[in-house]
Amino acid sequence: MSETSNQEGFPHAPPGWSQQSAAEVAAGEGISVGADHWEVIRALQEFFARHEDAPSIHTRELHDALDEHFHARGGMKFLYKLLPGGPVSQGCRLAGLEPPAGSTDPGFGSVQ
Repeated sequence: MSETSNQEGFPHAPPGWSQQSAAEVAAGEGISVGADHWEVIRALQEFFARHEDAPSIHTRELHDALDEHFHARGGMKFLYKLLPGGPVSQGCRLAGLEPPAGSTDPGFGSVQ
């Protein structure tokens, strides 16, 4: 798949991002990417593009935007089934975006 076709389906993709790279990251995290995953990736890339002039993107704001976008399908409950590593942090990794500060906590849920 060419970079051009990736950009056509993902107009807000960051430079250097491709569907192939997202699929590789997902596979490394035990996820088989489907249509719903691509929709989350598009939504995240669009959100970041709309807020590119903001000094920072807050995790809560992004969380709420995703919850609203996917509300009809169950909101965050639906998103956590798709992205068990966290819709914001794991979704941003797949979308080629830097997760907002505080969205990733390696100790969260740890039993060690």
